[in-house]
Amino acid sequence: MDKNTTYYFVGIKGTGMSAMALVVKDMGCMVEGSDIEKYTFTQKGLEDAGIKVQNFNPDNLKPGMALIVGNAFPDDQEEVVKAKEMGLPVYRYPEFLGELIKGYTSIAVCGAHGKTSTTGLLAHVLSGIAPTDYLVGDGTGNALPDARFFVYEADEYRRHFMPTYPDYAIMTNIDFDHPDYYKGIDDVFDAFQTFATHVKKGIFAWGDDPYLDKIKVDVPMYYYGTNDTDDFRAVDIKRTTSGSTFTVVFRGKELGRFEIPLFGEHNVLNSLAVIAVSYFEEVDLDEIQRELLTFAGVKRRFSQIKVGDMTVIDDYAHHPSEIKATLDAARQEFPNKNIIAVFQPHTFSRTIAYLDEFAETLSKADDVYVTKIYGSPREKTGNISSQDLVNKIPNSQLITEDNVSPLLDYQDAVIIFMGAGDIQKYERSYEELLSHLSKKIN
Repeated sequence: MDKNTTYYFVGIKGTGMSAMALVVKDMGCMVEGSDIEKYTFTQKGLEDAGIKVQNFNPDNLKPGMALIVGNAFPDDQEEVVKAKEMGLPVYRYPEFLGELIKGYTSIAVCGAHGKTSTTGLLAHVLSGIAPTDYLVGDGTGNALPDARFFVYEADEYRRHFMPTYPDYAIMTNIDFDHPDYYKGIDDVFDAFQTFATHVKKGIFAWGDDPYLDKIKVDVPMYYYGTNDTDDFRAVDIKRTTSGSTFTVVFRGKELGRFEIPLFGEHNVLNSLAVIAVSYFEEVDLDEIQRELLTFAGVKRRFSQIKVGDMTVIDDYAHHPSEIKATLDAARQEFPNKNIIAVFQPHTFSRTIAYLDEFAETLSKADDVYVTKIYGSPREKTGNISSQDLVNKIPNSQLITEDNVSPLLDYQDAVIIFMGAGDIQKYERSYEELLSHLSKKIN
């Protein structure tokens, strides 16, 4: 990294971009960037780090800058055009990440689902044991002098993980998503297969995934899961009042009993992957046990608050598999409470592709509220509406940001706000109403 260069991030509020900006700032470099005016949940971290965030404007650019451009922005974006006219270096996010991880023991975490939670957990565990740089897809990034590890989330969307060549990779699953880009599951598998060939030392893959089982590479592959055929196994899994406990066995050798403050089988599997890669880097098992106990979670992944007698959960789930995992975890943690889902469909193409699957998984909640579909810069309209989804789900109805009052009819229940768009504005409206109501009652 050049300490005399100012690194200017185009789209700095994006989850990966904000995390990378924090990493580059921690490395002692000058950092600023641009984005939309609307507040995002990644913004506070940037502000706390003293990183200047401006509106998009070509006049922001100065000699001595280098641009890092977010994946959502085309080459004709006004700041990108101006930078090229000025002769400034311009990097795409994936390319810059590929350069950033060099010189460390690098560990990529990829998969259709669970990669942010697993990346956050791995970063937490290793940071408590050795200096660790990390880049997590919840907008969290950190860098330390003389770091041993670099943990990063590797995104398969539009094959963005391709410019990186990690030492290790955790692969949580392969599933069809991003129908605006991928042609089908075989296309997704092709992307993961190609990325797998970039891994230098070893891959840790979920043993129950039929597509991960087909990956062919020259480096060792270790499978983790709950079956006898897995290399790393979680056995004797038990739910506790505060999370889950399980014993880990590696090829017949018992490694110990582990406890996590998390619910749901998917969190046991994520933890098992973290234990596996840590074990191969000869991290002390007692230290892994200690660090797992103190993990507080990542942003927008089953984040909980209490408002009055209600439990409000914020979660990034926007794919049927993720919704199922979130609802299963809620049932496990709150077995005696009603579970209410407030879901914001994310993109028209995904809603069309998974209409029946969304209806099936959301039906596992006691009641369901659906917001209007959140579009994207590439996809602002489509031949489907939220009403089409509501029509397929019992005990469901539409809800708007201006009128979330139907949610006030519940007492001592759990409300889960799920989505990858701006679902948090509905959540904030509800929390403000509920807080105001609680004050009036008291």
